[in-house]
Amino acid sequence: MRLQDKVVVVTGAAQGIGEAYARAIAAEGAAVVVADLHEEAGQKVAAGIEESGGRAIFVRTDVSSHDSAAALAERTVAELGGIDGLVNNAAIYGDMQFDLLISVDWDYYRRFMAVNMDGALVMTRALYPHLRRRGGGAIVNQSSTAAYLYSGFYGLAKVGINGLTQQLAHELGGMGIRVNAIAPGPTDTAATRTQAGGAAEELVKAMAIKRMGQPADMVGACVFLLSEESSWITGQILAVDGGQTFRG
Repeated sequence: MRLQDKVVVVTGAAQGIGEAYARAIAAEGAAVVVADLHEEAGQKVAAGIEESGGRAIFVRTDVSSHDSAAALAERTVAELGGIDGLVNNAAIYGDMQFDLLISVDWDYYRRFMAVNMDGALVMTRALYPHLRRRGGGAIVNQSSTAAYLYSGFYGLAKVGINGLTQQLAHELGGMGIRVNAIAPGPTDTAATRTQAGGAAEELVKAMAIKRMGQPADMVGACVFLLSEESSWITGQILAVDGGQTFRG
């Protein structure tokens, strides 16, 4: 129970890797805020955690909105007493458009980046004062190995997440708040199956471990980075990718 009596907000937790994070964090003893735009799915995840003996609430959240982030923080503190951790997982991905940076519709690009990159900063700005009041805490951002590969504006957003992680680690370190990121490789979710299709098999061939990742493969890293076991780790990007990328 490495997160006993903690309160952790997980964005994009209604499905996929975010759902796996929320369930694993609850199993480690934390109260979890399932933050997502998808109400029915998010409420189902929160109810499932409660049925399993954990504690969770669902809060409808738009991570690109400062007002929405502030409302989540207010409700979380009111109902659960404070905030100790934040997992910035929410992203536009499953229905993401494919296009080039030089031709993508500008309004779509701005909306995409507002969620996939700026959303982590919006949520951090709203929640960090509450982590500080608890004496510190941990933030885990969701990056991707796409940051190291050609992958258009999706990869660009993840490059931004990596930079944001390192910058915020310095800004918040003096407050006792650690900031790290997880960079998953190709992971078997409904969103990835929609986006990658048959190309996923080709990706696997080039990896050291010859299989797609599963959401369950990510949860150990997330719990570790939220827990006191990583108390002297901050500003790091941890690839959980089956050996897809090697960086010196």
